[in-house]
Amino acid sequence: MIEVTDLRRVYGGGFEAVRGVSFTVRRGEVFALLGTNGAGKTSTVELLEGLAAPAGGRVRVLGHDPYTERAAVRPRTGVMLQEGGFPSELTVAETARMWAGCVSGARPVGEALALVGLDTKVGVRVKQLSGGQRRRLDLALALLGEPEVLFLDEPTTGLDVEGRRETWELVRALRDAGTTVLLTTHYLEEAESLADRLAILHEGRIAATGTPAEVTAAQPSRITFELPDGWFVGDLPALAELGVTGHETDGRTVRLRTRELQRAATGLLVWAERAGVELRRLDVRSASLEEAFLGIAREAAEGTARPGTGTTRGDGTGRGDGTGGGDGTGPGKGTGRGDGTGPGKGTGRGNGTGPGKGTGRGNGTKEYAK
Repeated sequence: MIEVTDLRRVYGGGFEAVRGVSFTVRRGEVFALLGTNGAGKTSTVELLEGLAAPAGGRVRVLGHDPYTERAAVRPRTGVMLQEGGFPSELTVAETARMWAGCVSGARPVGEALALVGLDTKVGVRVKQLSGGQRRRLDLALALLGEPEVLFLDEPTTGLDVEGRRETWELVRALRDAGTTVLLTTHYLEEAESLADRLAILHEGRIAATGTPAEVTAAQPSRITFELPDGWFVGDLPALAELGVTGHETDGRTVRLRTRELQRAATGLLVWAERAGVELRRLDVRSASLEEAFLGIAREAAEGTARPGTGTTRGDGTGRGDGTGGGDGTGPGKGTGRGDGTGPGKGTGRGNGTGPGKGTGRGNGTKEYAK
């Protein structure tokens, strides 16, 4: 459904925000793009949405070039931006009807609003909505055309815990119905919960990719406990023989790192039983996606990650050489759908062929990396 090969994006002044990114997204799959601010997530997604031409490489969405064959792609895709430019005086229903007029084969407005829990807010003006409710409206508009491919840029920013969980359930239902979803998020729990596969970007390159389990498996597991008074790390069995690759102490607290969690935990507990030692506050756990993300970002920044294939090494060192400059600063591109002045401008989320001059993300005239 989405094929990206050696994708590059260069902004004015020669800054290269996307540096040879390659990945694929299959039908009915949720694929997450992760990365720190300035890693190139939004710059990449904008190329997939057809909002700009790449400086190099190849993009195919539904078998078409999203930039040169926009008319063939837009009716079959939905886009949820980081921030919507809704006319503040329109009601929720009026806003949805306006966008529906720009979408090919739009589903009923009431149905789209009900999907995101806004069916009780149809008469409320946009300016009276909370930040989370506006994000729900963003999502409803992205779903109006019943898209085959759905781009979600930070979909749950501003939502409370309940709203976030409800959005997750909706995304899962869309995936189960065959929709292909590409999302960016800063919530690593969200990526771990939703993504079938993911890629971690660092300075415009893919530092690691795979399923959440594959990415986290490349990082060491941890065993933490407190030794009783009179016992010290030197009293433990030979740590290397337990498969422990490193350890730290903080007073009575000991933290062990291992890539063989069962072996290390079993050996430690057998020793404690035989020695009659109580290991207080014992905590045994595999690495989380957050730990993997931070570890990969740190390794890439230190220049220890490998460029190339977008896979992770067995020892947790991500690929990507961690070189390059910053991400540029400034106000960024326009964040509205059109220029936010009503139906006369901004073609919305549909097929991008209606009247007016907006092309989807606002009328900003400067480009900056994001």
